Amino acid sequence: MTQLLYITATPKSPEYSVGLQVGGAFLSSYREAHPDDEVRVFDVYQETFQTVDGDVVRAWEKLRRERLEFSELSSLEQQKVHALYDITEMAMRADKYVFVSPMWNWGIPSRLKAFIDAFVIVGKTFHYTERGPVGLLRDKKALHIQSSGGIYSTGPAAAMDHSHPYLRQVLGIVGISDVQALYVEGHDFQPERAKEIVLAAMEQADKLASTW
Repeated sequence: MTQLLYITATPKSPEYSVGLQVGGAFLSSYREAHPDDEVRVFDVYQETFQTVDGDVVRAWEKLRRERLEFSELSSLEQQKVHALYDITEMAMRADKYVFVSPMWNWGIPSRLKAFIDAFVIVGKTFHYTERGPVGLLRDKKALHIQSSGGIYSTGPAAAMDHSHPYLRQVLGIVGISDVQALYVEGHDFQPERAKEIVLAAMEQADKLASTW
């Protein structure tokens, strides 16, 4: 069974988030077009998940440098590493990924970065070779629905977008090279066209979902 992991990264409600509105249109159409697929929805601002903190880093150091067995870690370290790997394994099980996020200060929200750090794990989703990192999540694909009040997909401000390029690069490290972008942008820059911009993006999302 094909599994879609649908990840949202905004504390806003759909009423105020154009990204969630477009993402919701995509998800509704996707479920209709792919009724047999399993969809896992993960809201990084609502879900509690383990991040890479000091205990996790210390545990890794003990395992990798000191060559300790996992059972020799403290109970807290074992618990946190297990919890972190639950996120890693959830990501590994998916066949398709949808990321819905706003551009914040020209980058991704910090909670999304923490989520990404929980599954971009050496030895789990990629490994190093003499030629550099090699991803282990092959034959998968991703869609990034990115919202921004200004226009950053093209034009003079494109160089300021460190959000989608980062996501594309980090997914490439784990082996996901098929990464598409659906931009919902310019609604603050052109408020008189805001409804038109969002509706056009929703229509694009609806069409994409039927064949994606």
